[in-house]
Amino acid sequence: MTQDAQLAEARMRFIFTIRSRGVTDTRVLQAMEKIDRRAFVTGIFADRAYEDMPLPIACGQTISQPSVVALMTEALQVGPRDKVLEIGTGSGYQAAILSQLARRVYTVERHRTLAQGAQSVFDRLGLTNVTAMVTDGSHGLPDLAPFDRIIVTAAAEDPPGPLLAQLRIGGIMMVPVGQSDTVQTLIRVIRREDGYEYEELRAVRFVPLIEGLGQ
Repeated sequence: MTQDAQLAEARMRFIFTIRSRGVTDTRVLQAMEKIDRRAFVTGIFADRAYEDMPLPIACGQTISQPSVVALMTEALQVGPRDKVLEIGTGSGYQAAILSQLARRVYTVERHRTLAQGAQSVFDRLGLTNVTAMVTDGSHGLPDLAPFDRIIVTAAAEDPPGPLLAQLRIGGIMMVPVGQSDTVQTLIRVIRREDGYEYEELRAVRFVPLIEGLGQ
């Protein structure tokens, strides 16, 4: 079997695995199929890009497990007119998936190295509707608020107040909540006219949300 055929088979198994984890949204599955995770995994881990597991990236961070990316994306219920904010760019993989579903994606990262690396991949893939920015994600992007959807890819002890305030009424936020050294719970927050509605979805494990900029 040629290398191209092996890669094609690996990507087919990749999508099958995501389906088997319970992801049914056709738009999400198509986005997962179109955006090649291998573009976001470098060095010695590139050969494991199609495995359903988190992998180390620069700055002590990780690229999330693909099935978790898919499940979080599905639960976010992104529409084609939505403006989305992602907190924690990391490799850029989650933002790239979102770019296939939303009108506009802003992704913020405290590590300049990661933000620049992700932006270069976005540019290479021709993803013109996603922008990576270097800033303290715990504050969001108040100048661009409100957002239709917000996704946080690092664990907070509570859903951060500044981010809740930047969510449009009727908007949805996904955030892992819990102590950094234990398993966290993925929470879906919906902003209503009279407050916020919280729903616990599943156990997850993410790096902690840290205030301030990285080195």
